[in-house]
Amino acid sequence: MSHRLLKAGNRVVGIDNLNSYYSPSLKKSRLEHINNKLSDYSGDWSFLELSLEDYESLTEIFEKHSPTIVVNLAAQAGVRYSLENPFSYVNSNLVGFVNLLEACRLHDVEHLIYASSSSVYGGNTNLPFVEDQPVNHPISLYAATKKSNELMAHTYSHLYNLPSTGLRFFTVYGPWGRPDMAPMIFAKSILNCKPIIVNNFGKMKRDFTYIEDVVEGIYLCSKKLATSDDTFDSVLPNPSTSFAPHRIFNIGNSEPVELLRFIEVLENELGMKAIKNFQPIPPGDVIATAADTKLLNDWVGFKPMTSIEKGIKHFACWYKDYFDISSE
Repeated sequence: MSHRLLKAGNRVVGIDNLNSYYSPSLKKSRLEHINNKLSDYSGDWSFLELSLEDYESLTEIFEKHSPTIVVNLAAQAGVRYSLENPFSYVNSNLVGFVNLLEACRLHDVEHLIYASSSSVYGGNTNLPFVEDQPVNHPISLYAATKKSNELMAHTYSHLYNLPSTGLRFFTVYGPWGRPDMAPMIFAKSILNCKPIIVNNFGKMKRDFTYIEDVVEGIYLCSKKLATSDDTFDSVLPNPSTSFAPHRIFNIGNSEPVELLRFIEVLENELGMKAIKNFQPIPPGDVIATAADTKLLNDWVGFKPMTSIEKGIKHFACWYKDYFDISSE
């Protein structure tokens, strides 16, 4: 996201606590990658190591830099990890998020864009997921915190007229991705001839969404303020809009892919077959996700452009280059 904003000539202040949820070396490599590309961009970049839970330091940054737009992609992520370490989700996703809302409120931020998640749809099996469907049945603490973020942001939009746009991400993948996500886990295991765990015996579908498509969607939203819905009906309320300047959108590829197909494409790009260990579906997981993105398309013209074949090819090339793996 920082690359896209810098390319467009923006002044960008990045914040990350570089915690040890996964290897900080990957996070530092991302920062190094930004620094190495700065000569190609017209924008201005600075970075600060900081946790959103540190409210005093966070407000100091807002006072110093006076941001007009805030893009919050920070969170304690991962469905399964939330079963093991619930307090890290409360601290990061709830305490950290309300700190950010307060900083936005007190420093006249013009627009807050924040990451929600497809996981908020929880036990819903009515595919594709549409923003006007209720999201009242989360099946993981992670999902519950992301729904809480949507409610908290809406409240601040109403009380303090803070325009806020929430984006429900659908299984984002690509270069520089998280090591706890399937593409990275699978690639590492395949290349090391170790078994990969295939949940629900492979009978799963995910709306895998390539990172560059997600970035472009966020960027388009940054150019258009969230507004109140003049047609909002308080008797039959639409969950995706409001009387407040708050909007909710899905951001996905709209082309769900079977997990076994995803593995097959990755095998082709890596030139090796996976050793599959079929397992039942774990607690907190869902069988299928699929995004209806018509609302975001109507709002800012968002159209995902990257097929699973193209996206995995880019990911596999990056993976082999980053980890210095020979193609021979």
